[in-house]
Amino acid sequence: MERATILSRLAASGTETTPQRLTELAAVLDIPAADLFVVAGQPVPAILLPPERDAGVMRQFAYRVSYCDHSQLAALEAFVRSLPRVAASEPFMQPTGPGRRPAETRFAAVLGALIRNRGFGIRELPFIGLSLSTLHGMVWRWDPSPHRRQQLSAIAGPLGWTLPDLFAVADEPYSEELRPMLHCRHLGRVFAAAVPLPTDQLIETAEEADRLSVRADHGVWHPVSQGFAEECPDFA
Repeated sequence: MERATILSRLAASGTETTPQRLTELAAVLDIPAADLFVVAGQPVPAILLPPERDAGVMRQFAYRVSYCDHSQLAALEAFVRSLPRVAASEPFMQPTGPGRRPAETRFAAVLGALIRNRGFGIRELPFIGLSLSTLHGMVWRWDPSPHRRQQLSAIAGPLGWTLPDLFAVADEPYSEELRPMLHCRHLGRVFAAAVPLPTDQLIETAEEADRLSVRADHGVWHPVSQGFAEECPDFA
């Protein structure tokens, strides 16, 4: 069965899918299990959610990682996966939405939960070419709009999702001519790998990102990004 069909069916009627089956599908599709629970409309097991982390550190971490190109992102993902896993000393993140208002449509709720699965709020995301008001609107209400494909193309990369997969979940027609706006899934793969990390390991990872990208830390966050989506090997 094609990926798009599997994801579309989960989004439409996944509430009866067993947790074991969702975990198996996540491994086959190379998608975080927490994300498939969200797509299927089921509660995410606490063990799959990130620990409580400092929001300022999260913001710096996301920004500094976004300066890495593809080879540097691959090295950084390997670095993250090599870090020792420590037991969470604080409660896992509670299911509070990243937007200002509760989601009013199915996909808005899914999108907000996917962001939350990585420990981000809207303000912690790296700059992706969309305004904060647009992002808040996306996780509040996902209405028909001529801008939907552009918005999906912007958010897929930081989530670590491919465009075809996210379009399938959103029930939006996908065209192979579409490209990520600033970031591709390789940035999001680092964010997904970093889900278990506590604050101190996020700081360590941000420092490693600076070392790899040769970017000087200016001590403040700026809403800019290099954006290496045009060089993504997925579209070579």
